Amino acid sequence: MASKSSSNILDLVPDNLLDMPQTPRGLPRVITGIINEQDGDSDISSNYRERKIIVSNMLPLHIQRDPDTLKLTFSFDEDSLYYQLKDGFTPETEIIYVGSLKVEVDISEQEEVAQKLLDEFNCVPTFLPHDLNKKFYSGFCKQQLWPLFHYMLPICPDHADRFDRVLWQAYVSANKIFADKVMEIADPEYDYIWIHDYHLMILPTFLRKRYNRVKLGFFLHSPFPSSEIYRTLPVRDEILKGLLNSDLIGFHTFDYARHFLSCCSRMMGLDYESKRGHIGLDYFGRTVYIKILPVGIHMGRLESVLNLPITLQKVKEIAQRYKGKKVIVGIDDMDIFKGISLKLLAFEYLLNHHPVLQGNIVLIQIVNPERSSGKDVQEAKRETYLIVNRINEQFGSPDYKPVVLIDRPVARWEKSAYYSMADCCIVNAVRDGMNLVPYKYIVCRQHSPYFDEIKEHENEKPRTSMLVVSEFIGCSPSLSGAIRVNPWDIESVAGAITSAITMKEPEKQLRHEKHYRYVSSHDVSYWGRSFMQDLERASKDHYNKRCWGIGFGLGFRVVSLSPSFRKLSPNYIVSAYKKSSRRAIFLDYDGTLVSQSAIVKSPGDEIINILSILCNDLKNTVFIVSGRGRKSLAEWLAPCERLGLAAEHGYFTRWSRGCEWESSLPCTDLEWIEVAEPVMRQYTEATDGSNIEIKESGLVWHHQDADPDFGSCQAKELLIHLENVLANEPAVVKRGQHIVEVKPQGVTKGLVAEKILSTMVEKGERPDFVMCIGDDRSDEDMFESIRNTVLNASLSCVTPEIFACTVGRKPSKAKYYLDDTADVIKLLAGLANASDPKPGTIPRFQVTFDALF
Repeated sequence: MASKSSSNILDLVPDNLLDMPQTPRGLPRVITGIINEQDGDSDISSNYRERKIIVSNMLPLHIQRDPDTLKLTFSFDEDSLYYQLKDGFTPETEIIYVGSLKVEVDISEQEEVAQKLLDEFNCVPTFLPHDLNKKFYSGFCKQQLWPLFHYMLPICPDHADRFDRVLWQAYVSANKIFADKVMEIADPEYDYIWIHDYHLMILPTFLRKRYNRVKLGFFLHSPFPSSEIYRTLPVRDEILKGLLNSDLIGFHTFDYARHFLSCCSRMMGLDYESKRGHIGLDYFGRTVYIKILPVGIHMGRLESVLNLPITLQKVKEIAQRYKGKKVIVGIDDMDIFKGISLKLLAFEYLLNHHPVLQGNIVLIQIVNPERSSGKDVQEAKRETYLIVNRINEQFGSPDYKPVVLIDRPVARWEKSAYYSMADCCIVNAVRDGMNLVPYKYIVCRQHSPYFDEIKEHENEKPRTSMLVVSEFIGCSPSLSGAIRVNPWDIESVAGAITSAITMKEPEKQLRHEKHYRYVSSHDVSYWGRSFMQDLERASKDHYNKRCWGIGFGLGFRVVSLSPSFRKLSPNYIVSAYKKSSRRAIFLDYDGTLVSQSAIVKSPGDEIINILSILCNDLKNTVFIVSGRGRKSLAEWLAPCERLGLAAEHGYFTRWSRGCEWESSLPCTDLEWIEVAEPVMRQYTEATDGSNIEIKESGLVWHHQDADPDFGSCQAKELLIHLENVLANEPAVVKRGQHIVEVKPQGVTKGLVAEKILSTMVEKGERPDFVMCIGDDRSDEDMFESIRNTVLNASLSCVTPEIFACTVGRKPSKAKYYLDDTADVIKLLAGLANASDPKPGTIPRFQVTFDALF
């Protein structure tokens, strides 16, 4: 069932942006086989070449304009991560890249350029208009998302840019254009689409809306902030729902994944669980998997650079220039999060407190060109130069500079030379997504051309490397042999540098070998292959379920359920109801007859009237089966004289208002309540927002008003605590949605439903119509028990119609669903009309079913 609710997405897209050049159709699939027509549908039996579509903000291309012909020339950027990950796939796999170009192309050239890129590079350019791209990339991505994801809040205008709705609309428009380009060349049934980074976080929503079963993976290359930070974003829901429209979401570290899962829990009430080692979120019947895997480097590319003659020449030059000195290297982008100034302050502290190192240690700081020219970048650059000049003036001499600042574009071979000759590498970022500098340093130290040359003349020295890394960067967890530091603690960073340069050679060798084994086995090809394998696994069940698209605009999502699970048709059930001669009706109370969110929990006059009519039909046996206590149920439902009640999950039952309450376990020992209650009170006092519900047969600890994370954690602890203290008692401890419940053994809704049906059979009142409606986990027992009971040998001669129905579209043991309590009431009203169709009896229900549903 396709959704018709996303038209307002297009309202965010200016009309002129939709008139984009169409992608040339240069990528047809090669089909071999026979096409059969059956019932109007094509069944293609063929062999397809496996395709992966890589979507990123920028295409992995180098671009130049020929000075003679003024034509654009292209070549693959072999240093691009998106180009390198192809090595993780088989040679037969076809890779298609979708993204923007690094230069602006005149509209008159776009069609020619698009065809050339498609034919020669399998690249599909998006050609974002200049103004849109500026607002999208330089505006929303760099001024709002990027600072926020690095924990920088716009507390005041000088600190960061405030949220701008115009920039957000540009972000939506750009993602929409990317979606159009992807769907022009994608075959959603067969292709796997892998989206990269925070520039395209709502792209999954657009693609999922176009094709519900599209195979989508998303990898975030930046940090994901804690929920306290993320929740300040005005469009937080749209972005979170966009990510959840993926099948697999990848993060560099568990910290980033944990923050994302916390946002899902706090903002959307979604809980996650580990399924055979994989973290999964149930999102409207779809399992969205979470993958934690830091990206790697391309070993072959780095080794080939190290083998260049120019690299060896530079290595010799560095060795000669800094002979007898300890060399520390740092390579960072010029921005406020890389911690360059903090690193320099730590180095200054080191020289101040260890005079023996003056003249014997050098920090070579290479600064990559800044990616933006904002005020914060200029301030960071000014501070960097100020500290460098101060250090060199205080501790330097005509032939010695303690800090060598290289602030110019530095070629890869030159960086590799510095890596290979550095005794220590320091990465001091205050917040960074991954940072591959430590990995590159380790490989360069292992394959240093300098060591390879001298080993021919001397005994080979063991390879060593030392790392000082910030604990706030993505690669830190994978480098267990590195010295981890808090970059804000200047003294500790200085101490870490001291430890690194004075450590004994055998220990440095062991640390290096451990790191090299990890880096060489977890390279970029491993990363790409592992992610794609998990994406294939995450999307393998797409065609085993029915899908519906629901929701408006950027709130669009797909409900994915069993093919046999469908909405209960009012016409069908009323027809079966009229044909039947004996009926059993079981109804849950909270969440079924009365909404869970309702402040007033007592039933209204409408519900009482409906239940009274159903009960007064002599063909019906109607029971309310609830977890509530018998006192409140008896009081609220007193007007329904012939209504049966099963309170506290069936511990107490009565067949009508005139009958006495019966206990399902009359001789049960409930002394264990005195043991469990003090334990629950202890957790209630320690958990703000929690409370205890005391029943006659048990206890319930509620934590729906507590902090979601803390409440969930406390519930797990309480469950284990109660299981231990009640291990030898006739009680069972169960955890439900925002509750921990203790009740007698042998008391469930399923058992009471089974008992009621068996009693009806014993009285010679075999039902040929059984309906059960409920909304939570306890009702699942009832669905299963009713199905098993009415289909056993004692009822086989009747062949009853069974209508097990859950409230809400979600995985269930029921065969049917209704959307909400309003639908339940309307359905019961229809049955009431069938029981008492006299005009004027229940005029409020005299409406057509088409209007009701």
